[in-house]
Amino acid sequence: MSRTETSTAATAAAHSEPALGTVLRIDEATVLVLGQELDVAAEQPDVANSLLHRVGDTLFLVDTGVTTEFRTALVGAADKVGAVDMVGPWSRLVVLTTHGHVDHVGNNDLADELAATRGITAEHYLPARDLPQIIDPAGYWVHSFERVPGVVPLPAPPSLAGAMVNSLFTPMHPFAAVTRTYEELPLERIPVGSVPMTGWTFADGAVQVLRTQGHCAGHVIVRLADIGLLHLSDEGNGPCGIMADADQLKLQTCLGAVLTMAREGCIGTLTDGHTFTTRTADEAATYLETLLDQAVGLQEVALDVTRGKDSVRPSEFVREYGKGVADLGVGGANPSLMFTGMMGINQLREIGLTPTSGKADAPWTRPELVRAKQPAGRPTGLALVPAAVRMIRWKLAGRDR
Repeated sequence: MSRTETSTAATAAAHSEPALGTVLRIDEATVLVLGQELDVAAEQPDVANSLLHRVGDTLFLVDTGVTTEFRTALVGAADKVGAVDMVGPWSRLVVLTTHGHVDHVGNNDLADELAATRGITAEHYLPARDLPQIIDPAGYWVHSFERVPGVVPLPAPPSLAGAMVNSLFTPMHPFAAVTRTYEELPLERIPVGSVPMTGWTFADGAVQVLRTQGHCAGHVIVRLADIGLLHLSDEGNGPCGIMADADQLKLQTCLGAVLTMAREGCIGTLTDGHTFTTRTADEAATYLETLLDQAVGLQEVALDVTRGKDSVRPSEFVREYGKGVADLGVGGANPSLMFTGMMGINQLREIGLTPTSGKADAPWTRPELVRAKQPAGRPTGLALVPAAVRMIRWKLAGRDR
């Protein structure tokens, strides 16, 4: 066993975070390369785990993390064997990106590098719905931070805070010359036990990319059907998504679907983007049950905090909501007050409240249910004139045929 390779048991028993790039062997053709946690104060980016799995002569590389050091852990250097050479011989590479967050996509150009240096063919796929955030990651973070001024402390105005956080994730190479979106491939129905899913398959079904879209707009999870492993990536980061494009229903639906897969024996091993170990099917079921229970519990906390109030300021809500987060033992990757605030804003929207204005810490309230807009009906009187003009222009443009 090399300096960078550990057993599952050893990793599970470790009390401290393993070194960035530590390799966890799952079987002779599969390894998990471990990332690291976010520490903004220390200017340390979080780095997502990377899963490598060989099927025949094809290497599948699920997420490429970020930073030069992690890249070296993947491909090696003069004095170090890289993870790509720990899974047996291969002559074809397929890089699969689970979603567009910066901690997962920084080394995606490895598809080009490995194709050039090894004389192989390479492919790279990522979710189309995450292209906007991949192209403009700073803007994505700014948009998420714009929701919390006055709610929780921010180290700088949202425009600067987004740039500051994004600057940790360098160098950033999310695209390769061979990059395509999954959505360019024909969509497939993929039953996993009794769970109907959709997505895309590779290597005659040995590798399944399943659409979930909870943690963020384009998120997918990856099931290695040939060995019974499912990589949850970031869908299990917590019971409530924090980013502006998180979809709580899809996230919880994903957790429930994977729980059913584990119970039915379709999953023997569970990995994810930020847990530095693996889980057995029984451990996965317990973990997923806990996340779903926490999701229900957080909704109950939100209802308790807002019950009997005509309106609530997000700062007031987050203070009480944060206590519920702590009481329920909610963790997830990179827990912090800032992320709790972002999660709280999403939770307010989830229970049906909306902001009264765009001002910082503006009150949120439930829409009135007694003043629905009535249908305007057909225009009459003088209103017929502009309506007739619009209709003529519409017909002249040929939009009615």
